[in-house]
Amino acid sequence: MAGKISGDDEPISEINIVPFVDIILVVLIIFMITTPFIMQSHIKIQLPQAASGEDSGPSEFNVTLAADGRILVNGQDADIASITTKSQELSQANPEVQAIISADREASHGQVVEIIDAVKIGGVKRFAITIDRKN
Repeated sequence: MAGKISGDDEPISEINIVPFVDIILVVLIIFMITTPFIMQSHIKIQLPQAASGEDSGPSEFNVTLAADGRILVNGQDADIASITTKSQELSQANPEVQAIISADREASHGQVVEIIDAVKIGGVKRFAITIDRKN
């Protein structure tokens, strides 16, 4: 079906799109696999350890608090006001959005509470705190 068998020496004027679609699907799969790794925070933090805890799915709203007090929202530098603004935007778009808060074990408890408060003021009702599991 790729070409016609004929005695004419006419150029083939039909485009076979199947290889193009195959390549695009492979590229799509590669992007789907690598995106979660790209979206993770590039700041290194030492998470607190806990024996209990449940797994939560990926989120489009990730807040990271470093030991030095630096705050990142989805990998971008932020402050408390921008956390509230981002949570308002996301909660209006999706009322079931969940915030994932990752705080270094050396971070101030007060800063963690500030972040939780900013997330809740913005309208995000569900949040999870990231931990490392104890063995």
